[in-house]
Amino acid sequence: MLQPKKTKYRKMQKGRMKGNANRGNQLAFGSFGIKSLQTSWLTGRQIEAARQAVTRHMKREGQIWIRIFPDKPITKKPAEVRMGKGKGAPDSFVARVSPGRMLFEADGVDLKTAKEALRLAAQKLPVTTRFVIRRDYQE
Repeated sequence: MLQPKKTKYRKMQKGRMKGNANRGNQLAFGSFGIKSLQTSWLTGRQIEAARQAVTRHMKREGQIWIRIFPDKPITKKPAEVRMGKGKGAPDSFVARVSPGRMLFEADGVDLKTAKEALRLAAQKLPVTTRFVIRRDYQE
């Protein structure tokens, strides 16, 4: 009986992202945060643009935590290349985001500043988000 040929590399499929986030879904470091309400891939550029918006508005006061990291490689073939000839080369990296996942956290600034800074960050991202405050927060 013939055995299937064992290959060193396994082709990865894109897959489906179902369900809500089980991990990273609560505030862990700061008093304020933004939480994703949708499923999406966030690129490293989108995350960096959001980080810059937060830092600029907070005038480098306080502290921010980025709770996601782009660790999934996305491959792409060059333009005007025929079909076949294998999978394309890695092009960029994305972070998988499920509903409920905490994206950014902030602390060390007042509520008004944090809310506006995280709102500006949320505008840079392709998902709808919700502003979250720690339960035991007092002004």
